[in-house]
Amino acid sequence: MEYKVLIKLYVPEIEETYELYIPVNKYIGEIAEFLSRIVNNLSKVYPAKKNACLCNRRTGVIYERINTIRQTDIRNGTELVLF
Repeated sequence: MEYKVLIKLYVPEIEETYELYIPVNKYIGEIAEFLSRIVNNLSKVYPAKKNACLCNRRTGVIYERINTIRQTDIRNGTELVLF
């Protein structure tokens, strides 16, 4: 799985955590919207958002939607927060 990284995603609105693989060649904006839809489907409570954003849970860095995963410090085991 060299083209995907395993992340831990925390969603504070519903206080849930998920472990997911995400592709490294996609944009943060695409991934954030995709993760929002996945959480919506899994929880049935979280509303899917088009303007969702990702933040590093440990450092507090908010990732720009125009960067790819590969261009950031997101690696295997990174903990992210979905807003």
